[in-house]
Amino acid sequence: MEAQILEAIEVDYIDESEVLTMADEENHINKNKFKVPFVCGCRDLGEALRRVAEGAAMLRTKGEAGTGNVVEAVRHARTVQREIRRLTSMDEDELFVYAKDIRAPLELVQEVARTGRLPVVNFAAGGVATPADAALMMQLGLDGVFVGSGIFKSTEPEKRARAIVQAVTHFRNAAVLAEVSTNLGAPMVGISDIKGDAVNFRDREGGVVGGGDGVPPKKTLHGATETQLYGSSWKAGQAGH
Repeated sequence: MEAQILEAIEVDYIDESEVLTMADEENHINKNKFKVPFVCGCRDLGEALRRVAEGAAMLRTKGEAGTGNVVEAVRHARTVQREIRRLTSMDEDELFVYAKDIRAPLELVQEVARTGRLPVVNFAAGGVATPADAALMMQLGLDGVFVGSGIFKSTEPEKRARAIVQAVTHFRNAAVLAEVSTNLGAPMVGISDIKGDAVNFRDREGGVVGGGDGVPPKKTLHGATETQLYGSSWKAGQAGH
């Protein structure tokens, strides 16, 4: 219903993966019924192609928005790119089983195997807060970068926005990246505890909300650091060091 309202007021696009609060825990919106384009989150190739089949016009990593921690976005980007490379090396006879394994439509799997890329653009989003973050995501093969709180929760949003635009444009030029990364003011504050958040949108996929807890335990911190308070690159149940 919210998507219908947003389309009625003529928004430019709808972010199903983050902006809309979940009313249905099992089913995503049938985006083919809308004229307004949708962007949806994905953590792997199967999830990406399922969203495209539903009508998504754009995809984005499911990094944790508002955290300033780009690690989840990096993980999702690398996973999608790795699975695309694997797919392009398969024999066409193997695609039938692979499509079943990743629960994606066969015709979309065949298209990705043929073209070596997703059918729609894929953006980095969630946790991107610095020019270096933005450049890293571009180097990982994404088509662009979405940055919201990483800019607007910093002390100098205009400077940081300009710097991130330059970083995306010159993402392979380390000298430019060094230059645009100076005198930006303080970045957004710290890292949030995603286990304590009311909803973890990245975990939404076909009836799985929060992954049955699914958030790894916090690591014990030694010294001044804010790089990974919730230990998201650790397996569930693993003790902190």
